[in-house]
Amino acid sequence: MMIEFVPDKSLYPFESHWFDSSAGRVHYIDEGSGPAILFCHGSPTWSFLYRHIVTGLRDRYRCVAVDCPGFGLSERPSGFGYTVAEHTAVLGELIDHLRLDDFILMGQDWGGPIGLGAAVARADRVRGIVLGNTVFWPIEAMANKAFSAIMSSRPMQRRILEQNFLIERVLLSELGRTLSAAEVEHYRAVQPSPEARCGLAVMPGEIRAAAPLLAQLSRDVPALLGDKPALAVWGMRDMVFRPKACLPRIRAAFEDLEIVELPRARHFIQEQAPDAIATAITNRFP
Repeated sequence: MMIEFVPDKSLYPFESHWFDSSAGRVHYIDEGSGPAILFCHGSPTWSFLYRHIVTGLRDRYRCVAVDCPGFGLSERPSGFGYTVAEHTAVLGELIDHLRLDDFILMGQDWGGPIGLGAAVARADRVRGIVLGNTVFWPIEAMANKAFSAIMSSRPMQRRILEQNFLIERVLLSELGRTLSAAEVEHYRAVQPSPEARCGLAVMPGEIRAAAPLLAQLSRDVPALLGDKPALAVWGMRDMVFRPKACLPRIRAAFEDLEIVELPRARHFIQEQAPDAIATAITNRFP
């Protein structure tokens, strides 16, 4: 199924583009010119999350932000499993379709491993890496594993699909007070029905199911991307990917890493500190 929602141009002032991937139609934006930056979102968000950063950077960079299948305005293709591995493959197809070369990758939440998975296979075309509140190794913390198990249970899967739980109770519990009513609607409107939320329902289980893929990434990222200039922009109040647990792992993986702490930001850093992130990218990759 396709999503019929049309974003408000005053909030999402970008032209929509479409790519017919092997899985289905993928929506993305492609704004500005200059060095290319590929922005990868996680769950339960979409390219709307990056709107302020893209607006701030498109006068100097080519900003490409994609909606993974099952998210945003992209298709909900039948027969697609919505796993991290499948999302990675689709993203790789888009990179090749757009002929991105010497590009910078930014990934947050699941956008980190999805983006890095596509990048390690194209390491010779990667200029640099930007990571924010994400991991690329197996997630062992008991709180995360418990969240995965609970969200994968039959009652919670029903709530995710029927009541849009991940938008209403996860995303909006953190952002609801800082977003306008219209911005809130842009997160809700792209997940309008249980059929449209199938991709959201899969992602919590991937915390456990994608462990072998993440284990491979934990080896591939240092080996194939570890010599690339890297930037970590981190919400220091994130209770999901805690800085004390994550930043040392990232520091160990990259030879040339700069860290920019976002002291008041939590998990959805693109909403909470977009100007600081845009400035950090500009300073790191002039």
